[in-house]
Amino acid sequence: MSARQEYVLPSQEALQNARSSLLTSIPTHGIGFEQAQRHLQKDIVPGFNGNSRSPRYYGFVTGGATPIATFADKLAVEEDQNVQVHLPNETVATNVEDSALRMLCELLQFDLSDWPHRTFTTGATASNVVGLACGREYVVAEAAKRAGISASIARDGLLEATRAANINKIQILTTVPHSSLRKAASIIGLGHASVIDVSSPSNPHHFSHEALKTALSTPNTASIIAISAAEVNTGLFATTGLAELTTLRSLADQHGAWIHIDAAFGLQARILPHDDNAAYQHLTAGVQGLELADSITGDAHKMLNVPYDCGFILTKNLPLAQQVFQNPSAAYLSIPAGSESSIASPLNIGIENSRRFRALPVYASLAAHGRAGYVDILERQVKLARAIAAYILAHPAYELLPLASDSSSPEGRLSKIYVIVIFRARDEELNGELVKRINGTRKLYVSGTQWEGRAAARFAVANWQVGVDRDLAIIKEVLEDVAR
Repeated sequence: MSARQEYVLPSQEALQNARSSLLTSIPTHGIGFEQAQRHLQKDIVPGFNGNSRSPRYYGFVTGGATPIATFADKLAVEEDQNVQVHLPNETVATNVEDSALRMLCELLQFDLSDWPHRTFTTGATASNVVGLACGREYVVAEAAKRAGISASIARDGLLEATRAANINKIQILTTVPHSSLRKAASIIGLGHASVIDVSSPSNPHHFSHEALKTALSTPNTASIIAISAAEVNTGLFATTGLAELTTLRSLADQHGAWIHIDAAFGLQARILPHDDNAAYQHLTAGVQGLELADSITGDAHKMLNVPYDCGFILTKNLPLAQQVFQNPSAAYLSIPAGSESSIASPLNIGIENSRRFRALPVYASLAAHGRAGYVDILERQVKLARAIAAYILAHPAYELLPLASDSSSPEGRLSKIYVIVIFRARDEELNGELVKRINGTRKLYVSGTQWEGRAAARFAVANWQVGVDRDLAIIKEVLEDVAR
């Protein structure tokens, strides 16, 4: 095993060497290809962390690119297709993207006919922007329609459309939202304050239906219901079972609301076995009924282990998406007469006009691994997370979080573990340095977080290379040393 494989984080010496080698001004004549290549490989690369290479990087949910995804991404760079306009007589790039999205829907057990608007994005943040922008357009148009008039934010602008629809406020009703949801709300002109917590006092991850009904009934207000599946800090889901989604769907239809699912973190739980499999019942219940939503975001780098910078968005309303994202009066971007039009040009259904060929690694990965391959990866990740949680639960120096307030048995608590484990040291002094001490070994990496106002540490198991016995042995070794 090489040093770069053994250690998740670079040494301080490697970091310092990499920083000191960086050019601070552009050379007059350039250093040439070979010298630039050596500079990158010998000076810069040793200063990178192992977030993709190592199965023991448990911080950001990068996932790590599989060999086939890396190969396909290199092809995407070499061929450098501009995947924006569907030009079937010139390239198959958009056909590849369409096939990748079709296979992705099939993997997630979504009926293709229900999701005609599907496209790749730069990540879940961009997907949330697309989903909320579609929701914003829908709820204002729906309010106007109920008043017997027409209004469109895409056509008239936010102020004119809301004024015409007699809407004073657009609110996003949610529980424990990811920070990117607030960011997306700001980008589309609704603001951070539009994101409103309607969670249950006894369980902040779940909706209070009374609070939700009250908020939906606010006069002169249009609503987007945003569901977290799952929440990134704990891995817990906001809904449980088809009945709850059916209730939310009924409330949304009654009040002209849009249901948006931020599933960047938990959507892949839909591929877990769920035929009377007690091991995954809690997880599969958390993603049951998502097909009743209007829009769903996902992250392919988390779910499919393709390179970073690859999200996707699915919505049920293609004409509405084209209304929001259409490039108007751009003759040079038009599809030539006589070309097939069954595939929408990506630039008219998403944010970007200039788009890299991020669909190729997705296509290659789905082809190479298939459903069984991805089920195997996810099951190994869940198994390792639960093994880590079981070890922490039994260790006198550590405390597994969230604390069980419902007197759950150890088995019950472990059954709720997805791929996230948060914990803290019982000793306050140790807890204050827990993350620093763990990461200081360079053998694994955890992120720092908080629970109920106190510092905590967090494992996020996401890499495709997970080896349960191998990785658990190293984790135990590190945590035992830290505890001592």
